[in-house]
Amino acid sequence: MDKISKEKRSKVMSAIRSEDTKPEMLLRKALWAKGLRYRVHYGKEKIDIAFPSIRLAVFVDGCFWHGCPQHSHLPKSNESYWHPKLKKNIERDLEKEKRLRSEGWHIIRLWEHEISDPGSAADRILDKLNEIRQKNQG
Repeated sequence: MDKISKEKRSKVMSAIRSEDTKPEMLLRKALWAKGLRYRVHYGKEKIDIAFPSIRLAVFVDGCFWHGCPQHSHLPKSNESYWHPKLKKNIERDLEKEKRLRSEGWHIIRLWEHEISDPGSAADRILDKLNEIRQKNQG
């Protein structure tokens, strides 16, 4: 049984953003500070942060919504809604990643908890960018 009213739950859920989330904004600010320029919500796949010239796609996934192995949990109320919903999110992520890889994209997925240190997350992206650039040169 849910501990808050249906109306309150509806208000809480409607406030959840799918774009420009706090973790995304923190990461984008850290990338910008390192001199990196990128595109946001790019292409038909709506890549969170994209570096199109070298085909690097960065996704910032919410722990609850995308099934983080450390922090995700299945709600105990309304299980018949939540279990398929969260499973579908994970399946959609895998399909999107498969499509992008088939088009030559490299993928980095970051969990929202990894953005608690945005500088470290930005460094991980910078390392991947440099790795891809070296491969492309050699």
